[in-house]
Amino acid sequence: MFTGLIEGVGTIRSLQKGGADWLLGVNAPFDMATVALGDSIAINGVCLTVVSRESPGFTVQVSRATVAVTTMAQIRVGQTVNLERAMVLGGRLDGHLVQGHVDTVGEVERLVAQGDSVAIWFRVPAAFGRYIIAKGSIAVDGVSLTVNEVIDSGAATRFTVNIIPHTGQKTTLSTLVAGSRVNVETDLLGRYVERLLVTGGWGGRSTSIIDEAYLTKKGF
Repeated sequence: MFTGLIEGVGTIRSLQKGGADWLLGVNAPFDMATVALGDSIAINGVCLTVVSRESPGFTVQVSRATVAVTTMAQIRVGQTVNLERAMVLGGRLDGHLVQGHVDTVGEVERLVAQGDSVAIWFRVPAAFGRYIIAKGSIAVDGVSLTVNEVIDSGAATRFTVNIIPHTGQKTTLSTLVAGSRVNVETDLLGRYVERLLVTGGWGGRSTSIIDEAYLTKKGF
């Protein structure tokens, strides 16, 4: 589990695509003494497992399944990436709960300067857009952000976030341009609620017990 607060920007040192899985070497800005084999580290919002350490960085294994559903398919040597080590249970949660399980790949539509900040509009498939709400949380390339506005339009959903100078300086979001592809993870709470409502997750019921009549009875 992660927070979406990026610890530092790393650089892809090596990429080995042979075999069933890929091996990705990353130079990291943090102390490698704090990283153990088997640790989880989010790279651009993708939770990956450390398989070796080589100061000043580490190597992770990337499955073909992960490559297929994230921007790992376009990763390249020399590219900068957002890095976050897994959160410590009991520590401060300043961002929001991020699993590192990417829902979909989104695309930057446009960037709009707003004073010292930049508003970035993204487009994602509508199937995932239903989990995005204004003033809710979202992770873009692993960065915890607040959604400003959401527009549903046919097969796509568009949403905007505001990037303040500090976030731009401490992450790779300042390098985004129109057409850039990003990893998007929606708020996990919405997905769990939807699953319970659809399946009637209480006692295996086939229909939801939470409907308008139920809410009216309870005083809502």
